[in-house]
Amino acid sequence: MLTKRKQFTTILLILLAFPAAALAAGGDDPAGGPRVGPAQVVPFAPLQKPVDRFNRLVDRIAEEIQAEELARARQREQEREERFTDLGVSMATLESIASCESGGDPTAVSSDGSYRGKYQFDFGTWESVGGSGDPAAAPEAEQDYRAALLYSRSGSSPWPICG
Repeated sequence: MLTKRKQFTTILLILLAFPAAALAAGGDDPAGGPRVGPAQVVPFAPLQKPVDRFNRLVDRIAEEIQAEELARARQREQEREERFTDLGVSMATLESIASCESGGDPTAVSSDGSYRGKYQFDFGTWESVGGSGDPAAAPEAEQDYRAALLYSRSGSSPWPICG
């Protein structure tokens, strides 16, 4: 069974083939093209209804694909939100802290280099929540997790201005 994306691709290829086939057929004119004047032949007229049906089908499939992608995005967001509830902190709280601390940039480094990453950890605090290496080089998901751990232990006090 073809996935909707493969069906969509197949349909687009057919869409491109219809005009080419109609042009190759050339209508009723023996010279191979439409005539000019009162008896003008419109070679695409017989194809109008199938083309309209095809366009509606393409639109419907595109809407279904968009709806599926939106549903998946909502599911990912819900899973992301639920990830840290057992630690007593919401993603909204963490996002607020990160936005204030680093503009949400996981690679941010303070001007003097002491605070690093999305939550502007110093090396000691980073290591105290199980991090290793440079916080700014850690994946964003790990930074989120380490910040949630820190928040569950100390509340907002590690971020006196942004917490």
